[in-house]
Amino acid sequence: MLAILAAVLFGLALLMELAGFGLGPVVTTGTLTTAGLLCVALHLAGVATDRSRFTRRRRRR
Repeated sequence: MLAILAAVLFGLALLMELAGFGLGPVVTTGTLTTAGLLCVALHLAGVATDRSRFTRRRRRR
């Protein structure tokens, strides 16, 4: 999920850079790029992953 969010942020940053506009002094292409990199880093670190489907369950006999 974080990787998809990062792709959206990078896409918005690219469109804003190509169009040459910003959304005020706070939301700039640099801010969106930094937020995208943060999402990629969190995704690679394993944050917000569903670990329950990767664990093995022991069968009781």
